[in-house]
Amino acid sequence: MTELEHEALRGLLGAWALRACLSDEAGELERHFDVCPDCAEEGARLRHAAARLSTDDPLDRPDGLRQQVLDFCLARRAPELPLAPWVGPYAAETAKLDALLRDLGRSEWQESVELPWHGGVLRRNPAAVLCHLAAVDGLLAVALGLPDPVEPAGSAAPADPHGPVDPFPRVPAQARSSADPWDHLLERSDLLAEARSDLSPDAVRTLWRQQSLAVIRTVQPGSSALVRYGPGAELPVRDAFVDRAFECWIHGEDVARAVDYPYAGPAPQHLRQMVDLAARMLPTVLAGLRTAAYAGAGGRPQPAARLLKLVIEGPAAGEWLIPLDAERRPEPDPNPDPNPDPELVAELVMDGIEFCQLAAAHRDPERLPVGEYGDRAAIREVLTAVPLLSRP
Repeated sequence: MTELEHEALRGLLGAWALRACLSDEAGELERHFDVCPDCAEEGARLRHAAARLSTDDPLDRPDGLRQQVLDFCLARRAPELPLAPWVGPYAAETAKLDALLRDLGRSEWQESVELPWHGGVLRRNPAAVLCHLAAVDGLLAVALGLPDPVEPAGSAAPADPHGPVDPFPRVPAQARSSADPWDHLLERSDLLAEARSDLSPDAVRTLWRQQSLAVIRTVQPGSSALVRYGPGAELPVRDAFVDRAFECWIHGEDVARAVDYPYAGPAPQHLRQMVDLAARMLPTVLAGLRTAAYAGAGGRPQPAARLLKLVIEGPAAGEWLIPLDAERRPEPDPNPDPNPDPELVAELVMDGIEFCQLAAAHRDPERLPVGEYGDRAAIREVLTAVPLLSRP
């Protein structure tokens, strides 16, 4: 065989690995394998790699093969739709959950999924979990000018398609004015699950996936939109994307646990964004707890400026200083200290995944392995507050 003939056959290896050769070409190449160990070895390696990229097995492998391929492709050609760094976690987690859902069999769609949060445990099947995600993601969609998936209640006159979109359709007024800004989220979820109850699970998955992709493709990197979750509960769109990625990951893991399916955590750079958002939201929760405690005792907080250092270990490693003392007070302080010197009173060390699981109320703060240094009462206060970041 000439060198030219050898190179011609070698050029068919990629097509052969993908089973895209004509039958006579495949036969000729396979006969060539008998006399050329190098081509036989390369052909076997390429076919093995092609099999691992099959759409029948969509989840990324532990060695990150899919991500390696994507990284290589993006290094050669810029993405058509560049994403802001804060959109990346949502894009990754929705794709990961979609890959899991594509693998579910008919019986697995009927499994009961437990969704713990600080108010208890909800139980939903995977399709209802998707309706919950879609209903809350709908508030992000509305902020970006997209339709809300929760249809408004029937009325005498049809809604004006060019008019403003009600971000809370079919949610009773008393729920909107509740002291808990998250109260209406469950009702939105239940309404959407009821509206889609006649659809097949795959149709529910398709609608959820279409919405998540529309949100990703619509947002602009410089967007300054605010996402309104409820009265007094707003997040800048960049934080809302990280928040929605966090919930998608947690509930995806809930579904995976119910069907006994392996499910990887977020990429390190995405996990760090989730940890950062939770750490930045903690002072608000601590403020609410402290305000409620002083109101119940009928007293007034003492001026203070204590800090706790939160040290996160693992892939999302970093440090955050958490203010422990509320800026909001139930009563004005008659003699405020305008410039109290902050005092570092404690240090709390924990893994980033465990911190996020605690923020989702999927861990018991009393049984969580942590490193503690300094004021134990302050540490207990923070560990008790973190699960209150969770919501239905």
